[in-house]
Amino acid sequence: MISPPSLGCILPHSFEWDFHMAERIAESRSRGPRKRGRTPSPNAAPAGQVQSLTRGLALLERLSQAEGGVSLTDLSLSLGLAASTTHRLLATLEAMGYVYQRGDLGFWYVGVKAFSVGCAFIANRDLVAQTRPFLHSLMEQSGETANLAVLDDGVPVFVDQVQCREIMRMLVRLGSRVPIHASGVGKATLAAMADERVTELLRRYGMPRFGTNTIDTPGRLRTEMAAIRSRGYAFDDEEHTVGLRCVAAAIFDEHGEPIAAISIAGPKPRMPDDRIPQLGAMVLQAARAITAAIGGRQPMAALRKPA
Repeated sequence: MISPPSLGCILPHSFEWDFHMAERIAESRSRGPRKRGRTPSPNAAPAGQVQSLTRGLALLERLSQAEGGVSLTDLSLSLGLAASTTHRLLATLEAMGYVYQRGDLGFWYVGVKAFSVGCAFIANRDLVAQTRPFLHSLMEQSGETANLAVLDDGVPVFVDQVQCREIMRMLVRLGSRVPIHASGVGKATLAAMADERVTELLRRYGMPRFGTNTIDTPGRLRTEMAAIRSRGYAFDDEEHTVGLRCVAAAIFDEHGEPIAAISIAGPKPRMPDDRIPQLGAMVLQAARAITAAIGGRQPMAALRKPA
């Protein structure tokens, strides 16, 4: 059962879309004023890439971000392509099973072939398979939903979840992203990064405010990161979603670099202040066990006992 929006952690579609649009805007500003002449397509392939392939993948990404189907007109407008070009790309993807068209309105959807290709990531990524037993154990110990997020260019992306048995519980859409500064998994991985990398990520993605508890200044975030390093786990106190709390800890690779994080999340009444240290210790212990299981190495700063 999906919990109410105030208790869930499904990223609103608008946040994910705005997230990527912000990156595009930042890139366009960094390029400076355009030269006179033909206006370049917003989806023109960078040097060394095949334009039709780039556009086809952009179509798949746009469809994957939609809660339902998308019309040809909306796809064309959102990607800045001519309707005829968009239709040719969709027809090719449809012939290969990556998209399909359904309904009286002719909306387009992601096809089963795209699902199969996407599942290959999970099948071939040992981290997901090796983490699954720990997520089950965390859920059983805590009674709350356990999650796994991997880093994609510094941003956590949820790839696995074991839901608790409570009627009101956290539910994420696998593949969704969360803000680095306003989530347990985001702050846990940020605290394990070098200061230069943190500065780079904050400059790129910004620190949008989601509520009264959101940490929205670099100074406050660095103070928070120092506390995370001291106790070994991160605590999200309704910073992204009102009513939702979360504790998280980072997972490290063989170089001692953060590559993922696990978390326990649930409604605030079931995660009161006096229970946070206990849950944090559970998550930290599991994260360390996963790091060892995948051949990773804990950085020296992360070996301190939790506060």
